[in-house]
Amino acid sequence: MTAPSTYGLSTQARNLQWLLTDLVEEVPGVNSVAVVSSDGLLLLSSDPGADSPKEPRTKGPRGASADLATIVSGLGSLTTGAAALMDGGSVKQTMVAMEHGSVFVMAISDGSLLGVHATPDCDMSVVAYHMALFVGRAGHVLTPEVRSELRQSMEKTP
Repeated sequence: MTAPSTYGLSTQARNLQWLLTDLVEEVPGVNSVAVVSSDGLLLLSSDPGADSPKEPRTKGPRGASADLATIVSGLGSLTTGAAALMDGGSVKQTMVAMEHGSVFVMAISDGSLLGVHATPDCDMSVVAYHMALFVGRAGHVLTPEVRSELRQSMEKTP
């Protein structure tokens, strides 16, 4: 699990970390999860494979979570632009199914995004359901103050 230390964080920030950890540990097929701010900065991440000696994650500045954050931010921007061109309103979720996995992106109420990278055999409806639960629980907690706190804690993470 790659996440900022909980030492010194507010109750709200620790609760968000707990919700993220719960999503990764309780939903079968989830590889990694990232919460990205509306301006594309990684706020929270969880990568259960990061500590595995069999599959070290060395890509990007913080490994697979940073890669996922970049993808989530890009997909969010692309789909928001597409929705605007099509007069489709706000984008609620995006899903990309690939031969070797899936990426899910769901909007959080403050403009932040929740992204999940899952295995190809995951139950997509279960992943989407648990993402919606996270968004529902996290949306009101992710205030500007908590986002700032999470950004600062991610910058301190080695």
